[in-house]
Amino acid sequence: MRHFRNILYITLGIITMSCSSEKKTEPDNFKYTTETFADLRIQRYLVPGFDELTLQQKQLAYYLYQAALSGRDMIYDQNYKHNLYIRRTLEAIINTYTGDRTTPEFQKFMTYIKRVWFSNGIHHHYSNKKFLPEFSLQYFKELVGGADEYELPLQNMERPDDLIKKLTPIMFDPKVDAMKVNQDPKYDLVKSSAVNFYDGVTQKEVEEFYKKLVNPDDPRPVSYGLNSKLVRLKGEIVERYYRTTSIYADAIKKIVSWLEQAVTVAENDQQKKALKLLVEYYQTGDLKKWDEYNIEWVKDTNSVIDVVNGFIETYNDPLGYRATYESYVSIQDNEATKRIKAISDNAQWFEDNAPIMNEHKKKNVKGISAKVITVVIESGDASPSTPIGVNLPNSNWIRKEYGSKSVNMGNIVHSYNIFGTTSGVLEEFAFSKEEIDRSKKYGALASDLHTDMHEVIGHASGQMNPGVAEPHSTLKNYYSTLEEARADLVALYYLMDLKLVDIGVMPSLEAG
Repeated sequence: MRHFRNILYITLGIITMSCSSEKKTEPDNFKYTTETFADLRIQRYLVPGFDELTLQQKQLAYYLYQAALSGRDMIYDQNYKHNLYIRRTLEAIINTYTGDRTTPEFQKFMTYIKRVWFSNGIHHHYSNKKFLPEFSLQYFKELVGGADEYELPLQNMERPDDLIKKLTPIMFDPKVDAMKVNQDPKYDLVKSSAVNFYDGVTQKEVEEFYKKLVNPDDPRPVSYGLNSKLVRLKGEIVERYYRTTSIYADAIKKIVSWLEQAVTVAENDQQKKALKLLVEYYQTGDLKKWDEYNIEWVKDTNSVIDVVNGFIETYNDPLGYRATYESYVSIQDNEATKRIKAISDNAQWFEDNAPIMNEHKKKNVKGISAKVITVVIESGDASPSTPIGVNLPNSNWIRKEYGSKSVNMGNIVHSYNIFGTTSGVLEEFAFSKEEIDRSKKYGALASDLHTDMHEVIGHASGQMNPGVAEPHSTLKNYYSTLEEARADLVALYYLMDLKLVDIGVMPSLEAG
């Protein structure tokens, strides 16, 4: 599960390495905000601590960095089947267009492609609605006509006019594939969603397919559908798995190649074991192997360099089965981790005192590994629109039996906070000077605590009744929203509790 700030129109895709040995010292005149367009803002972030890594750790970070980037095209295709075709057309125009680039129309074109890059496709990353070009269809024809024909993604003897004809309804008609993810229960959620997880099947058929597979009495179920596309082939409904011998084979083979190099410079045997299992999972697509990997990954609490790489979150599947590709590579921030560790060390107290029925409380909260990390790179569904906190794995039985890793993305949050103190929003909307002063004094800490409580306590809390199937099967399209709301409410419930003062993570209830 992932936690986002309230303001979601921010990208943090530009990395700058800090050259200072002092963690709190920042380069002079470092510019956190670079530009704004449409409803988006570009934020940059530092990666303090990178220079202090050993050569072997830097090699490991590099291999994992490359593995993360190798999956970039998968998220575009998962979001919408025409996204890669569109992106390659737009990039061909940027690279080879010979016309005037100073006109207002060309600037509208640049805004459009930046939005495509940001959202990993032509649907808004948050609202899921298709956004339309502000330039005209006639101008698009001029752009394609002014680009190098050999750079355009022409297929099967196509001419530029054929490409324009194909893309016109896809890009310019607001009624064609209007929603990436439709959650309106009045419609067939599969048929009315543009996301590329299903082909030739209906919502009812998907639900019937998994009803036959899922055993609600299985105490350790795999995450059915997580890494596959459900399609109709020759009249039969089958799963096509994302692996080195099937869908996305080229990208996954590159990921595997970089992961295999990472194994050779792993920090310890536990990390090496986990990475080898991740390679096996990508080669086979076996979801039991995915569970094995997650168990070993959770056990690795000593590595400085860590990675998440896989098909993780199911937010973009209207039925909650299939996950999008994402990856992030990180460095542990030992100093900042002290705060979040104090919270995780008291997880049992928070569980025992939660305002829920006793039968839903865990009697023995398993190890929640909580830390603050410095993000080195993000890709796939984690980029450019980034989470600020993560709690994984998502499998409920693994969390219950083995625990989870909960992280606060420290350098990402810091970039947000810098903007928050300089944007003028507080002065515009705060009720009084007292509120402004309190926000400036405690705002960053309160935000960090909310993220920590959301991830460490919120997502990790509670247990289901025996015999109840996994929530994505029972709650369907409502699951992701309800789970995020649940974690938020748990965090908010405790933010005014003196326990946070008692354990030393909050100076007073003023911060709450």
